[in-house]
Amino acid sequence: MFQNLSEKLESAFKNLKGEARINELNIANTVKDIRRALLDADVNFKIAKEFTDKVKDKAVGAKVLNAISPGQLMVKIVQDELTELMGGQESVFEAEGRPAVILIAGLQGSGKTTFTGKLANYLKTKKGKSPLVVAADIYRPAAIDQLTVLAEQIGVSIYSERENKDAVSIALNAIKEAKATNKNVVIIDTAGRLAIDEVMMTEVANIKAAVQPTEILFVVDSMTGQDAVNTAKAFNDRLNFTGVVLTKLDGDTRGGAALSIKYTVDKPIKFVSSGEKMETLDVFYPERMAQRILGMGDITTLVEKAQAQFDEVEAKKLEKKIRKNQFDFQDFLDQLQQIKKMGNLKDLMGMIPGVGKAVKDIDIKDDAFKGIEAMISSMTPFERANPDSLTPSRRARIAKGAGKDLQEVNAFMKQFEQMKQMMKMMNNMPMGGRFPGMRR
Repeated sequence: MFQNLSEKLESAFKNLKGEARINELNIANTVKDIRRALLDADVNFKIAKEFTDKVKDKAVGAKVLNAISPGQLMVKIVQDELTELMGGQESVFEAEGRPAVILIAGLQGSGKTTFTGKLANYLKTKKGKSPLVVAADIYRPAAIDQLTVLAEQIGVSIYSERENKDAVSIALNAIKEAKATNKNVVIIDTAGRLAIDEVMMTEVANIKAAVQPTEILFVVDSMTGQDAVNTAKAFNDRLNFTGVVLTKLDGDTRGGAALSIKYTVDKPIKFVSSGEKMETLDVFYPERMAQRILGMGDITTLVEKAQAQFDEVEAKKLEKKIRKNQFDFQDFLDQLQQIKKMGNLKDLMGMIPGVGKAVKDIDIKDDAFKGIEAMISSMTPFERANPDSLTPSRRARIAKGAGKDLQEVNAFMKQFEQMKQMMKMMNNMPMGGRFPGMRR
């Protein structure tokens, strides 16, 4: 996420490395490199210039405290300005009503239908809502099929009328259905096009006029850079949407859309999305995103993701087992499943300060645990609960069942034993180890 931008900003700050104080010359050189980094990230020139002018004005008048270096001060100034450029603070998402109606708009291929499923899952699991998703794309049959599959996957209801070619009536009928079945949120997935056209704009505007939505979310592919901002402006002129959703943040995102869209349309980014998993949807926090762009990580979001997946009661049980040195393969498998639900592994590692840069060139696939899961799945329940029972003959059988070499099984057993020893050492520490979801 924003890897190239992060590297170029880091390079810009090197102008101040070793400097005892900030002066107009080193500020000018740093600001020039920052502006170049923003332009390379496909940020509009006017926005990039205004941004760097603000940074320069603040830096020229700044006093360097003894406790921090000029470079650290410049990073703080840039972080504050990036945060402000992206909205300043979290924007409220309104999902209250009888029912609340949420209209989803955007170009074809931006990820609207996938986002509709993710939003329904978010409202169901995080907010306790009972959503109804609506297939109002009357031009692309595959959109109805896709939304049907997603709805089944997350366990929510879907409303569709395959033979009806009037999107407005489909939306109105869906709201009637929601009221009749006590659904308190209606999420309408509208049709998209490869490019903006009058038919699409008129249709989605007519749906808006008919259903009076609580929220109108414009979904944009974050990999399209400045083009995304131009498209957002055209949609906003017709729909006056309430917020933006940035999708595909796990791709080769340059950053132009995230940094420019709030400035251009004066509408907040409300959600960010990455990958195809239904759990990979996050509320957008400008300050946290600024920290990630500057290579500071995002521990707050990482902890929130962990707390959302790890039940406190189960965490206490697990802690007791670890303290008694009874952590087994089934426990390990359960933890792997929880980690996988948190999202893309490389993206998660990027939230740890300093780690994102270290793993930027490493290909970390979502199925990285597949081999380990296969080995544990090839064990009997007794073997999973009793790691010390794995004799050479048992290991050979496990290797054959998992489609692995015996050496790979032996290596995993060794790593598992080392992990248990590390947990044992943590338990002997004065403060004791703590686990996700646990509170002091």
